[in-house]
Amino acid sequence: MTRQRAARRSGPPSSDRDAAAEAALTTGALARRLGVAQTTLRTWERRYGIGPSRREQGRHRRWSPEDVARMEHMCRLTAQGVTPAEAAQLAMADSGRPTAAPSQPGPRRRTPGGFRDLPLGQVWPESRGLARAAVRLDASAVQIQLRSAIDAYGVVVAWEQIIAPTLHAVGRKWATADESYVEVEHLLSWHVSSMLRSAVAPAMDGRPPILLACMPEEQHSLPIEALWAALTERGLPTRIFGAAVPAEALESAARRTGPGAVVLWSQSRETADLRVVRRLLALEWGVRGARSHPLALLAGPGWAGTPPEPGAGRLTGLASGLALLESLFRTGT
Repeated sequence: MTRQRAARRSGPPSSDRDAAAEAALTTGALARRLGVAQTTLRTWERRYGIGPSRREQGRHRRWSPEDVARMEHMCRLTAQGVTPAEAAQLAMADSGRPTAAPSQPGPRRRTPGGFRDLPLGQVWPESRGLARAAVRLDASAVQIQLRSAIDAYGVVVAWEQIIAPTLHAVGRKWATADESYVEVEHLLSWHVSSMLRSAVAPAMDGRPPILLACMPEEQHSLPIEALWAALTERGLPTRIFGAAVPAEALESAARRTGPGAVVLWSQSRETADLRVVRRLLALEWGVRGARSHPLALLAGPGWAGTPPEPGAGRLTGLASGLALLESLFRTGT
């Protein structure tokens, strides 16, 4: 009897705890399951206190089955029209967790008043036109603005001078104005992605392609889609695999295609995993005596805090990255 009480006090066996830890989801996996962006989950945690119940020092955040059920409940409520703040409180109350006051209390959600509310700063007139259409949720006008910008200036200039500044302004406004610009950000991002993907990929011509992929936990793919569109515009052989590419799938694609370079995008430090890069750099293909290894190029702000990795280069922007990749094809490297 004494041993039974001791067992109850000591908690579940270590094997049970290990199984529970194994069942926990990363933020990227939870975002895919819920169909929301990772940034949305982080915003909800920061504002409403609804996040993973446990954190382990030195490891990425993990969401237990109870955490997942709570977030699914919150998503169901928001889909029914409940505000995120109220949905978070209800979801936490129903799960028995104490509710947390929003970190930035303020007035209830409002509809965006106009594009002048966006922190655009000094931008091109086309960026202001795109922002105006996005805030009105005028999908047709957004498409026209994007098509006109790319046709007039090309992908690189359109992205750096018109599209990216507008996306950043909408994102900053969303982060500081409760949830009143979420729909603007989603509509604009969707149409930007659709426009970039509308480029026609060049036919396979025997040259080693450039592989573009997001890191395994990375959902933010718009910048690498812009790089794909720019490379395609110049007729360079490119393969893009989009968001959250599993490491094993990336390695398989590299072995099958023998790429001239592999670009790995990471938006945040949480997704910048050098172990994936090292596994990729260790690959080789070709006949004995003439083995080839991939050239890995790391792109995105997530890599800023990581140490240099031997054999891996860095891309610091769309224009400079495109120039580097074009030079690789000119030299045949």
